[in-house]
Amino acid sequence: MALSGQREGGHRRDRHREDRRRAPAQRTRFAPDRGLTRRMVTTMFLIGLVYVGFTGLLIALLGRAWPIVVVVSGVLFVAQFWFSDTIAEKAMGAREASPEQYPQLHGAVDRLCALADMPKPRVAVAVNDMPNAFATGRTPQKAVVCVTTGLLRRLEPEELEGVLAHELSHVAHRDVAVMTIAGFLGVLAGALTRIGLWGGLRGSRDQNAAIAMLVIPLVSMAVYVLSVLLTRLLSRYRELAADRSAALLTGRPSELASALTKVTGQISRIPTEDLRRAQPYNAFWFAPALNARDAAAQLLSTHPSLEKRLEQLGRISTELGR
Repeated sequence: MALSGQREGGHRRDRHREDRRRAPAQRTRFAPDRGLTRRMVTTMFLIGLVYVGFTGLLIALLGRAWPIVVVVSGVLFVAQFWFSDTIAEKAMGAREASPEQYPQLHGAVDRLCALADMPKPRVAVAVNDMPNAFATGRTPQKAVVCVTTGLLRRLEPEELEGVLAHELSHVAHRDVAVMTIAGFLGVLAGALTRIGLWGGLRGSRDQNAAIAMLVIPLVSMAVYVLSVLLTRLLSRYRELAADRSAALLTGRPSELASALTKVTGQISRIPTEDLRRAQPYNAFWFAPALNARDAAAQLLSTHPSLEKRLEQLGRISTELGR
């Protein structure tokens, strides 16, 4: 009877874990952030507004080419959102890592997921000397957390857990999906403009075509600038939110601060060519791929300054110590 009860209990626990993995949405133990939620909703609303206005203008200006605009915009959006994790992994040279290959890395992710009560994402490693990490994926169930070999080589276990908790916070708060959609508008503006001009205006000699060829590039540039501004504002806040949630979850803000200092200092020494290859995905990295001079000069950085991040972690450390 005792053995039977243990088996039934074990089956119930297995079913419970499986149900948690299949659950479409669930609360985690990461500290909720209403400020982040408000900013994500506002950003998505404004981007949706700009997107609808831009598409409507293209349809009005291109006339007979409007079906191309609608089809292409729909296909690009679905492809970007559905395959965002695969695109990011391939672009950054990440490959899924097994527990046998990286037992300590998987052990750290397992502990943090159990602590946060969230499903474990896929774990990947990028062979890159730049010490960094990122998370991507349209849902927590489809998410992937990736670290570089440079990060694994340079950080102590407690520092690594701080970085991983930061990335898992992005997954739990779902801001990765929002950033994927937000960053898509600039890509879409350029693609639709090229397709629209090629398909709708090619060979046209009338006055409307001439006006459209002048207006559409100007509007596209405006849309691109708006999308950059919106994503930068959201990106800087979400990094602070992830630092805060990670520090509160692990209870070790000093370790995350130490990791931030190490990573930022080491990145500035990475060759410029390697940094440039990583810069298109700065919004997803744990720390921006910039050298010290560029980081100081960039007004529209995807991340808050190191000083601001350390100051916040210092305040949290003081609060936890009371």
